[in-house]
Amino acid sequence: MALTKVQKTGITDNAIDADKIEDGTIVAADIAPGTITNAKLAGSIANDKLANSSITVNGTSVSLGGSVSAGKVQWQSVVTADGSTATSAVAGNGYFIDTTSAAHTINLPGSPSAGDTIAIKDYAGTFGTNNLTIGRNGNNIQGVANDSLISTNRASVVLVYIDATKGWLYTNESNVADLQQALYVTATGGTITTSGNFKIHKFTGDGCFVVSCAGNPRGNNKVDYLVVAGGGAGGPGSRAGGGGAGGFRESYTPAVSGPYTASPLKAACGALTVSAQTYPITVGAGGSPGCSGNGSNSVFSTITSAGGGRGLNPSPSPQASGGSGGGACGRSPLTGGSGNTPPVSPPQGNAGGNSDGAQSGADTYSGAGGGGAGTSGSPNPSATQAGSGGSGVTTSISDTPTTYAGGGGGGSGSVIGPDPDGNGGSGGSGGGGAGGNGSPSGINGTSGSVNTGGGGGGNGLFSPGPGIGISGAGGKGIVIIRYKFQ
Repeated sequence: MALTKVQKTGITDNAIDADKIEDGTIVAADIAPGTITNAKLAGSIANDKLANSSITVNGTSVSLGGSVSAGKVQWQSVVTADGSTATSAVAGNGYFIDTTSAAHTINLPGSPSAGDTIAIKDYAGTFGTNNLTIGRNGNNIQGVANDSLISTNRASVVLVYIDATKGWLYTNESNVADLQQALYVTATGGTITTSGNFKIHKFTGDGCFVVSCAGNPRGNNKVDYLVVAGGGAGGPGSRAGGGGAGGFRESYTPAVSGPYTASPLKAACGALTVSAQTYPITVGAGGSPGCSGNGSNSVFSTITSAGGGRGLNPSPSPQASGGSGGGACGRSPLTGGSGNTPPVSPPQGNAGGNSDGAQSGADTYSGAGGGGAGTSGSPNPSATQAGSGGSGVTTSISDTPTTYAGGGGGGSGSVIGPDPDGNGGSGGSGGGGAGGNGSPSGINGTSGSVNTGGGGGGNGLFSPGPGIGISGAGGKGIVIIRYKFQ
C-alpha cells in the first residue's frame, strides 16, 4: 500500500527543517489561518519574499528598508539677505531669513504638488524694517494672483500648496499683520501730472482712462473724481434767461487722493474702486444757442453729470432743466428750470432764477440768471437789470484752486426814451457768460468758459436799433481723476 500521509506522531520534533521541504510544496492554501504564530517565526522575512517592496508616503514611493521624512520640515541654514539675490524655495524646507541689512525675496516652487510645504521664520526680528516678499512664481497665494509681503517683526508662516484655484494657503501664521503686498493703481489717459504720491489725469475732451493695474486695499485700488457736464446756452429769444451750468459731481477721500481742498459738493469717501480695464471718458459739450441748447452729459464709470438747461425764451420749456436749470425770460412771471435733474446726492446743481413779471414798457424786459453749482440763478431785479448767473464752486483736485459750473447771466432789453440802456446779468463765478445788454454795442450774450461747464449768457434787445442779439453758448465740461500711485 502506497504511503500517502505521514502522521504527526511519526515525526519527531525538529525533524523537518527548511532543507527537507521542496520549494513550492507548501502553499498558502495548505496553511490554516492562525496556524503560524510570531513564536514560530525566527529571524526576518526578506523584502523579496513580500508581494509589495515599497510604500507611498505623501505621494512619494519609498522602498522597504529605506527612509523618508513624513510631516516634518527640514530647516535650512540661515539665509542672509544681501538686497540682490533671491532665494528659490524647495518643497519640504524651512527657511530662517535674516533681513538685518536688506530686504529679501523668496520665490515659491514654480510647479508644486498638493501637500508641498514651505516654512519661513524671521531670524533677526527685522521684517518690519526690511520686508520679506514671497514671490508666487506663477501660482496664486490665498487664491489671489499677487505676491505676499511680510512686514512685521518676528513673523512666522507655513504655506501649503493645495490646487490651481487657491494655490498656496497659509496654514500657520504668527506675528503677521497683513500678508498681501501693497499694490497701487497704474493707469494712462488724458493729461497726467504728479503731486507727491498722487497722479492726476485731466480730460478736456473725450478719451479713455486705461487701468493696467487695479492695485489692492493694502496699497490703493480706488480713484477720486471730478465730473462736470457741458453748460446750457443762453435763451434763444430776446431778453431771455441765462443758461444753467453743467452738473458738478466730485468725490473726496483723503486716503485715496491726499489732502487738498475739495468743493462743498464733495461726496465724502465716495471714491470709486477700479479694475484693470478701459474706462471710456465723455466730456460733455456746451449747448449751442437755439431751442435745443442744453449742455451734454459728462461720464466717467458710474458717474454721470447732467448737461445744463438752456435759458428760457418767452415760452416755458422743460428743456430748461438739467444739472443746473436755465433762467426764466423776463416778459412775464415765469419759473426757471429745475436743477439737480436727474437728482443725485450731493446735488449736482441749482435751479435757474425766476422772472418777477414787474415789467413796464414793451422793450424793457430782463431775463433771470441761470443756476450754478453753488447757488441758484438770480431773478431780474428790475425792468432794466437782468439777473446774475448762480455761482460755481471751487476745488483743488488738480492742485490749483479752480472754480467750475457758474450760471449764465440773463439778457436785458433797452429802455425807450431818455432812460439808460438795460444791463445784462453778470455770469456766475466758474465760467458763466454775461447776458446781453439793451444797447447797440452789447446785445449779444457771452459764451460760458471752455472746460468749466459754465452757462451761456442770454441775449439782449435794443429797440429801436439792431434788434435781437445772439445768446452765448454753454461752456464745455471737464473730467479729472486723482489717486494714490505709490
